[in-house]
This record gives sequence, structure tokens and C-alpha cells, in this order.
Amino acid sequence: MATYSRLTRVSAPLSEVWDFHSRVSGLEALTPGWMNLHVEAVTGPDGDRDPEILETGSEIQMSMRPFGVGPRQRWTSVITERESGEERAMFRDEMRGGPFAKWVHTHRFIADGEETILDDQVEYELPGGGLGRTASPLAVVGFEPMFRARHRKTKELLE
Repeated sequence: MATYSRLTRVSAPLSEVWDFHSRVSGLEALTPGWMNLHVEAVTGPDGDRDPEILETGSEIQMSMRPFGVGPRQRWTSVITERESGEERAMFRDEMRGGPFAKWVHTHRFIADGEETILDDQVEYELPGGGLGRTASPLAVVGFEPMFRARHRKTKELLE
């Protein structure tokens, strides 16, 4: 599987960065406008609609239409793991339905004094079997501007 990663230092404490990323409002704030994101439904692990915090088992149903081109792409993401402590926190979401053959996004947060290191890592595979696997490393062309914008927006909103 191909991997994409991006690290950024945010001049804000871990607790604030973690809280921001633990909510659907954080996802909405960080997704670049050109992705045309619509969060259609959020369900908590207990089946409740619109949970305040995205806990393990939460499911997000959304759609995107990058650059307004083509049909909306439906995407279902599930929080599969979530851990937090005083010095570190992380959560992992996996695509359960959407445009990729495989998508596992691990969000790590590491306290460094009054700052936080934000580490995004995505393991992914494009659709199309062997051809998709071969072409997957080329997807970085699309990931780089999206994650650069997400990290820049995190700094803008939290610093």
C-alpha cells in the first residue's frame, strides 16, 4: 500500500489541538473549500446522531465533489481507534465506502512544551486492482495540496 505523511508544529497545547480534531466541526473547518465537502450524517458508537466527540466506532457519512467536477463522491469513514494521554494522542479512521480501494488515516498529536506536533499518515490504494496499486504513489499530487491546506488552516485557527 502507498503511504503519504505530513508533519506540522502548531503553537498550541496538545489539549486544544486534540479537542479541535476530535469533532466533526474540525473536519469541516479543515477540509479545503475546493473539495466541496458535505457531511451528511454522523453516528456515534452507541447509535446516537451527531455526537459531540468522535469516539471509536463513530461513523461519518459524507460526500465530496473536488473542484466541482464530476458526480459527488460518497465516502463513509469509521473511527477505528482512539487513544489520548498527557503527552500523546491519536485516532485512526478507515474508509468503509468511497473512491479508494483502501484508505487508513492515522492522526497523531505529540505534546512538545506548549506546542503540538501534528502528524498525519495515510495508507491508501487507488481502485483498479493491480493497475491502481501501481499508480497509487502518484496520488501524492492530489494529497499534498489538500494536507498542506489542512495543516495551514490548523495553525491559522489554533495559534
